[in-house]
Amino acid sequence: MKSANPDGPSGLVVVDKPSGWTSFDVVARVRRLAGTRRVGHAGTLDPMATGVLVIGINKATRLLGHLALTSKVYEGTIRLGETTNTDDAEGEQLAAVDASGLDDDIIRQALQGFRGEIEQVPPQVSAIKVDGKRSYARARAGETVELVARPVTVSQLDVVATRRQAATIDLDVVIACTSGTYIRSIARDLGATLGVGGHLTALRRTAVGPYTLEVARTLEQLVEHLDLLPLDEAVALGFPRLDVDADDARRMVHGIRLPAAGLGPGPVGVFGPGGELLALAEDRGDVLRSLCVFVG
Repeated sequence: MKSANPDGPSGLVVVDKPSGWTSFDVVARVRRLAGTRRVGHAGTLDPMATGVLVIGINKATRLLGHLALTSKVYEGTIRLGETTNTDDAEGEQLAAVDASGLDDDIIRQALQGFRGEIEQVPPQVSAIKVDGKRSYARARAGETVELVARPVTVSQLDVVATRRQAATIDLDVVIACTSGTYIRSIARDLGATLGVGGHLTALRRTAVGPYTLEVARTLEQLVEHLDLLPLDEAVALGFPRLDVDADDARRMVHGIRLPAAGLGPGPVGVFGPGGELLALAEDRGDVLRSLCVFVG
């Protein structure tokens, strides 16, 4: 194990998370590999799920809260005809209803209700806090937790394959959605809409914003070489870019607001005349206000 080095290189590691690992397990492994405790992740993946988990090291941890809000893309399998207490394959089966009578047209029609802006109740077994305690802890203690529906947006929900067994139907789906969307809840609610129950049997996240499986590395690969996306490249890839001259760079570094960039809603990466990353900033009315400064 390397000695802690909080002043070491900063950047992002895009991990292809294996099944069975929690997001915290991955963070702990990367801490050991990077030799620093300043490591975090953008957007939790359930232990069953695999795929893109964006990890920030040192100064890049400041980006994670902003990256967590970006859109995400998943590939998954929804099983119609079986309900579990976790809404996925890791839970105990609660009920089984013969789904073989559902034809493809009925399923397609039901899916329409899960596209666009929807209200979604998170799973009982989730990390959402209720009165200061995680919902999953309350659920595992036998409590019934009343979770409030939250607005999410599903921009894509496509069935790419359908497999029929004796009494169940498996739907392979591709889903693009906003942060905070639970794919398990879509599986649960689709099954409820169709009257047969449903749960998620597989899930793979293929993208978090611009970071995709193409740039992800397995933990085995990261043990061989910690493939770090430098902080400036990570910001340039993840956010709109604003290049400023030396005078504006000086103002930005000293906390003086600049005129609004006009590059759309959300953060922008501000770069100095030499291409160096200065800050992450956001338009507020007619001014550009820094969210986090990376120099000085």
